[in-house]
Formats: sequence, structure tokens, C-alpha cells
Amino acid sequence: MIELTNLKKRYGRTLAVAGLNLSVAPGEIFGFIGPNGAGKTTTIRIMGGILAPTEGTVFIDGINMAQEPEAAKRRIGFIPDRPFLYEKLTGWEFMKFSADLYGVPEDMFYEKGAESLKMFSLWEWADGLVESYSHGMKQRLIIAAALLHDPTVIIVDEPMVGLDPMGIRMVKDLLRGQARAGKTIFMSTHSLGVAEDICDRIGVIHRGALIATGTTNDLKRTTGFKEADLEEVFLKLVEEQVPA
Repeated sequence: MIELTNLKKRYGRTLAVAGLNLSVAPGEIFGFIGPNGAGKTTTIRIMGGILAPTEGTVFIDGINMAQEPEAAKRRIGFIPDRPFLYEKLTGWEFMKFSADLYGVPEDMFYEKGAESLKMFSLWEWADGLVESYSHGMKQRLIIAAALLHDPTVIIVDEPMVGLDPMGIRMVKDLLRGQARAGKTIFMSTHSLGVAEDICDRIGVIHRGALIATGTTNDLKRTTGFKEADLEEVFLKLVEEQVPA
């Protein structure tokens, strides 16, 4: 699970994350939405151990990120919004590199690596250099690599960027399957239709603060927009935070 307690991040006088308190349970897909500059990426980087918070604590599967960062990071599969990869490696070599980082045993890697590449329709290009891959192929490769070590927590930042409709369907089905297997999924996205489609709960962040959280129906009741889609609900929640 994920547990964030009084999470704050300051950059000089700017409070990028303002006392965030949030818990995401095993088997839950949690959607994290907000305007540009709301604090989504900062929160994700703190959760992944890339940034240290100014205040507050992050627990990943019961492990304190500040006290045991390596142990906590081993529990995480991190899928970034931009697939920064070693482009002079082949797809297979990148998978092996990722497996070695997480200590995946050699015999287990060959079976899981081949299975993952086939699942993401990349097996045919396993021996091709990553630099020759399309953006969508790179995105699928980084997702495949992030799941090799069987993480208990999956943190996803804009997973659908650059994917075609088939790729989007594949990732949605994958996240649902991981949640059914008891994994904790935290997904930041601007794709409100995707969030509405697959997330069990949604949190809305604005100016570093969590201004609303709940199921889509909960958020609709909060705004009084019972028949609206998530986009209208989101805009209403954000507009209410704008000073008159």
C-alpha cells in the first residue's frame, strides 16, 4: 500500500506540495488529477524516492522511504511519462539491465523477460536497438521493464502518452489485472476519460493541496453535477478554489 502523511515540499517560498495526507490500499487503482503545476509530478517523485520531502513521511508497503530507501524502491514499479532509455541497447539488453537493477534471478529473467516482451508486442524487435523504436514502442518497453521484478506498488505518470488505441487498451487491461492481483496502483493522468474508466478512487490536487477525493460518483455529488462527466466535475472543483 501507499501511505502519505503530512507531505510537504518547498522550493524557496513556493509550497509545491502542501501537507498531503493520502492512503491507497492494495488492489486499488487511485487516479491523481490536477492542473499543470498543481504538484502531481513533485508528489510522484517524492513517492518514488527521487526527491526528499521538506516535511512528512512516505510509506511504501509498510516501509519508510526516508529510513529504508532501497527496500522501499524495490517494492515500486515506476512508469514515467517520458520513456528515457539507453538507446544504444537492444530491447532485450534494456530488460536485462532493469532486471539486474532489481536483483531478478538470471533463470527467472529469461522466462519473465520473454513473456513481457511478447505481451507488449515487442518480441519481434527484442534484438533491435531502442533508438530504432517508435515512441509507443519505447513506452511499452519501459512498462514491461518496470514490472519485471513483480512490484507490489505501481506508480504511473501519464501512462497513455504516445500510445495508439490498441496500446491504451493493453495498458488499461494490464493495470486492472495488476489491481486484481492485489497490487497498489497510483496513476497520475491528464486523461480524465481514462481515470473515470479504470480508477476506483480519484484525488484532485490544486496548488499542492488535495482538494477532493473519492469515487467518481462521490465527486459528482460534491459538486452537484450528478449527470456530468469527470471533466466537468474536475473543472468545477478547480474553479471553486480560484479566489474571487
